[in-house]
Amino acid sequence: MIECSVCHSKLVSPSTKAVSRAYDQHRSKVSSKQRVLNFLLVGGDCVLVGLQPVLVFMSKVDGRFKFSPISVNFLTEIAKVLFAITMLIFQAKRQKAGEKPILSISTFIQAARSNVLLAIPALLYAINNYLKFTMQLYFNPATVKMLSNLKVLVIAVLLKFVMKRHFSVIQWEALALLLIGISINQLKSLPEGSTALGLPVSTGAYVYTVIFVTVPSMASVFNEYALKSQYDTSIYLQNLFLYGYGAIFNFLGILGTVIFKGPSSFDILEGHSKATMLLICNNAAQGILSSFFFKYADTILKKYSSTVATIFTGIASAVMFGHTLTINFMLGISVVFISMHQFFSPLAKAKDDHQNGRLEKFDVQDDHRSKETSFIEMAAGANDEATHLVGPDERKPLLPI
Repeated sequence: MIECSVCHSKLVSPSTKAVSRAYDQHRSKVSSKQRVLNFLLVGGDCVLVGLQPVLVFMSKVDGRFKFSPISVNFLTEIAKVLFAITMLIFQAKRQKAGEKPILSISTFIQAARSNVLLAIPALLYAINNYLKFTMQLYFNPATVKMLSNLKVLVIAVLLKFVMKRHFSVIQWEALALLLIGISINQLKSLPEGSTALGLPVSTGAYVYTVIFVTVPSMASVFNEYALKSQYDTSIYLQNLFLYGYGAIFNFLGILGTVIFKGPSSFDILEGHSKATMLLICNNAAQGILSSFFFKYADTILKKYSSTVATIFTGIASAVMFGHTLTINFMLGISVVFISMHQFFSPLAKAKDDHQNGRLEKFDVQDDHRSKETSFIEMAAGANDEATHLVGPDERKPLLPI
């Protein structure tokens, strides 16, 4: 009898059929847990992302912000740092005897060196979080949410070149449909007669849109790459570094406003209200949830879940602020949902799965000369979808305890 070191299946006769059956059972269990995790992530993200533009709009007084947007971002990062520290302490108490202490100085220094790449998405997020407030001055909440969906196409291109991820033709067509849906919603959405930074509002709005779409897209892809490249590191420890860098960059932004506007602008609590406090909590929860998306799921799934939040934002802004849900918005949302269904349909992934199956077959044939035990260990962790690899880079799809 041989026991697999990955899924702990016990096989009396380690034939190819027995190995395949044991692996299929293990893959089914892992896939089911991954689907549940994805469902919870998407559900939570829809609520938080959909609520954010509404809270930002509620924070405006006479069309302007009485507080510094950078102060909100700084307080948000501080809240996330406190959450990461709390979860690290909780995780350290749950460690078993013999495990490497997660709160030791050596572990912290080693993890800090390995995760220094997180400073890049932290800087990009600091810029993006400020742009979120700027966009709200020129667009209503539903329009801001639809514009942000343009990030999906940019992210797909970055994933292809940065992380070497492959998309089928059907999936690229789905992304094209997404752009069409957004374009339908944007017809006649720009207000007339307003200005932004001294430019006509149409020009200023388009400049903001390009930056608003490009910067967070780069941040998301670099964040996923940084988190997954150090998969063995605790996600709460990685979050501590990410949010710590974010707090530093936002604090530097506050110092910059002090230099240009004077010492009075250093009061980070000036102009805040109950709405801004709710916004800070919402932003912190959204940022924490995003880190789980990037490490345990996928950036594309994160952005499509944000797309679903558009309908929540549109309805909430219509009910609370009297914004009209135009026929363009309804048609645009319909096309976006069709795009999302097409992108994640099994038909769109059929070609890629077939190619992956061929590669796995070649890998099995190449290693068939090894011992039977090694063959079982290799077969049990061969498929990428199971996200369960053997060795020090072992990836577990479940959330950490």
